[in-house]
Amino acid sequence: MASSHCFAPFVFLLLLVGCSGRPFYPLPSKAADATNRQPLQTYRPYNVAHRGSNGEIPEETAAAYMRAIEEGADFIETDILSSKDGVLICFHDVTLDDTTDVAEHKEFADRKRTYEVQGVNTTGFFTVDFTLKELKSLRVKQRYPFRDQQYNGKYPIITFEEFISIALDAPRVVGIYPEIKNPVLINQHVKWADGKRFEDRFVETLNKYGYKGSYLSKNWLKQPAFIQSFAPTSLVYISNLTDLPKIFLIDDVTVPTQDTNQSYWEITSDPYLDYIKDYVVGIGPWKDTIVPVVNNYLQTPTDLVARAHARDLQVHPYTYRNENAFLHLDFHQDPYAEYNYWINEIGVDGLFTDFTGSLHNFQEWTSLNESDDKNASSLLHKIASMVSPYKKA
Repeated sequence: MASSHCFAPFVFLLLLVGCSGRPFYPLPSKAADATNRQPLQTYRPYNVAHRGSNGEIPEETAAAYMRAIEEGADFIETDILSSKDGVLICFHDVTLDDTTDVAEHKEFADRKRTYEVQGVNTTGFFTVDFTLKELKSLRVKQRYPFRDQQYNGKYPIITFEEFISIALDAPRVVGIYPEIKNPVLINQHVKWADGKRFEDRFVETLNKYGYKGSYLSKNWLKQPAFIQSFAPTSLVYISNLTDLPKIFLIDDVTVPTQDTNQSYWEITSDPYLDYIKDYVVGIGPWKDTIVPVVNNYLQTPTDLVARAHARDLQVHPYTYRNENAFLHLDFHQDPYAEYNYWINEIGVDGLFTDFTGSLHNFQEWTSLNESDDKNASSLLHKIASMVSPYKKA
């Protein structure tokens, strides 16, 4: 699409300046004018760029998010944690070990700690033990060794505000999909001077940049956002702070909720779905809990999608990845076959993908757009009008 070509030079420029620690975007963003931008599509399942286009570029970096926008993402997704000095950052793991060069920084050698994380003693370099300035001195690297390594060491960790500016400065309306990540750990180790909680700071940041409105409202369509979390108490708490739509994330069947220690079976039961639907507009389950897998082959799908839809809850599963290491054998090493199965057979409403471009291409090739729908509807109406006199006769 035309907007993608306009955005490409900015992606190239970002690749050139990636080694700089200076934020690429001025804050707050003033460049975008939503009234003149292509609106968010709402007629097909959402393409959610999981940590950006991280199949190509290291996750949660500005370059990964810009690449995802260029490739057609409807939403860019991020995990929100905090620095020691209370600045909200975009980073998935509570430790820095796996996706940064922290181990190469001798000045931080004494920062390794052991904390309890979701009931497990975890050792590493935790984000909550580093100031924002220190975190900005690190560089991000690819999580998986079989992905492109050429961008390792080029990009810094970005803040929540920098992430928001990337979305607001996009050449079309692009939604954001931030997660309240590990709120129990963050609230234990980071204290704000005014006594506020992590969740308060999270919502305050969204408010600062004008994110508001219930799902599909005028305000929401102007600046779309879903708030996601594995912690149900956080979602219930922020329901009193914002009317933005919320998604309850659901982990593997063996993993209890991180804040209430409830089992998978409890939180996917009919009574619990009846309860949580008052606070969320959808659920975000790991896809292998919707369709179980044995020996890398799909089994009979569960009824979770049907039960969610019966309660008007959307279903946004995670995570779709192109590599054979992640594709089940039923799909014959074809990610398009996987997308077809989940969209057209299971009937999900959004997909978290590491490869935004692949999902976008599949949807462009296989789905009608809104004008096609209107044209088809108009044609059917004309045919019906032509046939109706003969029926009466």
